[in-house]
Amino acid sequence: MELMDVIRQRRSIRRYKSDPVPEDDIEYVLEAARLAPSWANSQCWKFIVIKDETVKQELAKAGNGWIAQAPVIIAACADPTKSGVKGDQQYYMLDIGIAMEHLILAATERGLGTCWIGWFEEKPAKKALGVPEEIRLVATTPLGYPDESPKSRGRKELEEITSFDKYE
Repeated sequence: MELMDVIRQRRSIRRYKSDPVPEDDIEYVLEAARLAPSWANSQCWKFIVIKDETVKQELAKAGNGWIAQAPVIIAACADPTKSGVKGDQQYYMLDIGIAMEHLILAATERGLGTCWIGWFEEKPAKKALGVPEEIRLVATTPLGYPDESPKSRGRKELEEITSFDKYE
C-alpha cells in the first residue's frame, strides 16, 4: 500500500473485534515507532503493551472506558529529561507525537485500528501502569481489528492551510 493511501485510510476507531492481534503485528508497529526521529536522537520514549484485562480496565477508568474492549492498548511514555527544552517548548511531546504517528500509520497498513488518545487523567493512568513519577504518560491507543468503518471526515482545502514566505 502506498503511504498516501495509508494516510487517507486511517481513521479513529472506537469499536474493536475481540480477535487477538498477532505478535508480529505488534512488533511491526512498535518497530515503526522505534524508527521515528527525535530531538537530538534522544529516543526519550518507552512503550507499554497492555493485554492484561485487569490492567486494561484500570487504565480505562482514567478517562476512556471504551478502550478496554480492544485486545491491546499501547501507552507511550516519555522521559522529559532525555529530550530538549527551548523556551516553553518541551520536545518530548513532539518526539512522542512523531513516534505515535509512525505506530498508527503502521497499524493502518496492517489492517489494524487505532485511536490517538491524549485526554486522560495522567496520575491514575500512570498508577495503573506502574509508570514512575518523573516519567510522563503522553498518549495511549487501542490496537485491534476495527468493528466499525467510520466515514472520512472533511479536510480543509490545501489553499486554506498554506501560505508562502509569510503567514497570510
